[in-house]
Amino acid sequence: MLDINVTLTTAPKAKPADETKLGFGKIFTDHMFLMNYEKGKGWFDPRIVPYGPFTMDPACTVLHYGQAIFEGTKCYRRADGGLQLFRPEENFARMSRSAERMGMPALDEETALAGLKKLMEIEADWVPHQDGTSLYIRPTMISTDVMLGVHASRTYLFFIICSPVGSYYKEGLKPVGIYVEDEYVRAVRGGTGFTKCAGNYAASILAGEIAEEKGYSQVLWLDGVEQKYVEEVGSMNMMFAYGRHIVTPALNGSILPGITRKSILTLAQQLGYEVEEKRLAIADIWADIKAGKITEAFGTGTAAVISPVGELCMKGEKLSIGGGKIGPVAQNLYDTLTGIQYGRVPDENGWIVKLS
Repeated sequence: MLDINVTLTTAPKAKPADETKLGFGKIFTDHMFLMNYEKGKGWFDPRIVPYGPFTMDPACTVLHYGQAIFEGTKCYRRADGGLQLFRPEENFARMSRSAERMGMPALDEETALAGLKKLMEIEADWVPHQDGTSLYIRPTMISTDVMLGVHASRTYLFFIICSPVGSYYKEGLKPVGIYVEDEYVRAVRGGTGFTKCAGNYAASILAGEIAEEKGYSQVLWLDGVEQKYVEEVGSMNMMFAYGRHIVTPALNGSILPGITRKSILTLAQQLGYEVEEKRLAIADIWADIKAGKITEAFGTGTAAVISPVGELCMKGEKLSIGGGKIGPVAQNLYDTLTGIQYGRVPDENGWIVKLS
């Protein structure tokens, strides 16, 4: 692990006075963690510095060829005032897998985790206190060579920025509407769908805009080959409950292996639910909703945790799920997972990293 240098700001920003108006990803803390990479030298110069803009050459390769990956995790404040992280090592391990597919160097995960912990120590007062709030953490890696030419960069920048956030969705746990996208595709097997790269999100923006214009919060993506099989929602993995039987699309190389997804599947089994990962045809899901076999649908993700789905729209047809209310399965899983994250429920799986 590399030594981390710290430079503190001389002009700290005022903390948000009203934590009910935090929103998501609009306010940023005083400091950020940076670390550089050079081929043949490896990772070097890990440091914490005041938050601020980067100076970037117009020919910087990330702007032209898109070598950019990121992660999302959170720091939570317990009722006793202490702070804790949720499975941060999983985020950094996934970042290294994303990097491999994108032709980028594997992250120095040990130094990254140490840098994150030090950053949380410095920014502790930025972690909000109100129930349901947290400090969102965004680790990112970008290519930084200055040149035009399509090949892997020799230099990279890794950085972590932080943002105090409220609930991801304005509706909170109120069920949201999801639009099934049947024209555009997000990813295909063999591509970058399983990575958390910026390009995947760029490819989803147009469909998201169309869904929003139709009054829907998110897009449900189908497979990129036949457009017959359920994959994931824009910022979440998707799950369906048949009573106490939970099914979710199997990871196939074009679906992001969500850390919240992984955690929910583990918790569900521990809570006595049946869990199944398999290929899900949208026609079968549609028929099962109509027949009343599917009792709940919900998305899982770091930002939203669990977001119940109350309506699906496909080819102009709308189907209601759960009577417009969050179901007992989603509620139980949400209460259990957030309980662990905020220290209200015992962590029996060793997922929590206590900071204070």
